[in-house]
Amino acid sequence: MTAQPCLTNPPEGMAIHPKRPCSALYLHVPFCLQKCPYCSFFSLAGKNHLQPLYAKAVSMQIRQTASNCANESCRLETIFFGGGTPTLLPTETLARLLGDCLNAFPVAADKKLEITIEANPATVDKNDLTILRLAGFNRLSIGVQSLTELELALLGRPHTALDARQTFSDARQAGFTNINLDLMYGLPGQRIADWRYNLEQALALAPEHLSLYELTIEEGTPFAEQVRRGSLRLPAEEDVLAMLEETKTLVRQAGFRRYEISNYGRSGFQCRHNINYWQNRSYIGLGPGAVGCLNHTRYTATKDIEQFAEHIAAGKPIWEDEEHLTKEERFRETVIMGLRMTSGISIAGLQKRFGIDPLAYYGPTLDRLIRQGLLHHDNDHLCLTDRGLLLANMVMAELV
Repeated sequence: MTAQPCLTNPPEGMAIHPKRPCSALYLHVPFCLQKCPYCSFFSLAGKNHLQPLYAKAVSMQIRQTASNCANESCRLETIFFGGGTPTLLPTETLARLLGDCLNAFPVAADKKLEITIEANPATVDKNDLTILRLAGFNRLSIGVQSLTELELALLGRPHTALDARQTFSDARQAGFTNINLDLMYGLPGQRIADWRYNLEQALALAPEHLSLYELTIEEGTPFAEQVRRGSLRLPAEEDVLAMLEETKTLVRQAGFRRYEISNYGRSGFQCRHNINYWQNRSYIGLGPGAVGCLNHTRYTATKDIEQFAEHIAAGKPIWEDEEHLTKEERFRETVIMGLRMTSGISIAGLQKRFGIDPLAYYGPTLDRLIRQGLLHHDNDHLCLTDRGLLLANMVMAELV
């Protein structure tokens, strides 16, 4: 679940520059049925009465933002509606907001537009999905998380395994030919056999893409408090590693290729929108609480929907935070994000983009990580090894 924002009355120097093009747009929908105990993303439960206000404000933001984007610099190749649970909005509202985006922003003529919407099981039926497909959404990401009832209850998910299978079937009948399933492993009490069952059941549905995430305990969540009290016990590290080994075997046999630490796709079905993030490129974002990056500045929109709507209507800035990134900061972020991908990073590409040689910049640190078998260096190529992928967080901490 991703979140990124956009420019309404950008500060001085923040207009999109033709030399720094933007091809990705993210629209954040913060509404949820209920807050999951592991989730640290910005989302709101029990606030559906704010949906009309939200939709009106975001529609206005789309038009305002597009007017600030020079045609030469903005050619959309991907659009992503994320959350929260976007499909809690009325289907007609989602279709209208996508139509607003397509009418307001220029689209790259030489590439097929990838348009993703996240959905949770049991929040849409076949009719809803048909409307979304006809509106232009051509990639669906379903937040399944688990296909066993005990795990779904533990995760606070308001759907069943049957709901997940039904949503997938409905999506196929609605015409979606590019479907991602989100699953989580390393859950409290989860055994290797439990994870194998989940993954086998997901693969039996024959999706085009899988996002497989290890549960991480985020500060400020109910799970973090339960871990602190000792009432939530996670699997041992060796069991989690065994789950990853099971994953490698099963997804390879099913014809998937791992192209990022947590993402696996059939040939031609890698998520182009997320690749834009991992390449640390610019992205436009829309909606309250969204985070985006344009012209070397990362900005965050206010999370207060009513304040967001009020400021949009008045033409006032909506940013609650702006971070201006230096060249070195952008370089380091590009290295760290790029190494998440199994293809790694191009040394010549980094030098061309930033004028910095990573081999000289990181020096002894890079040499040590290579000697330890965590990174592989081959001519112009630098990537995580199989061992490095298992210890990616430790490697990234060395390079930050």
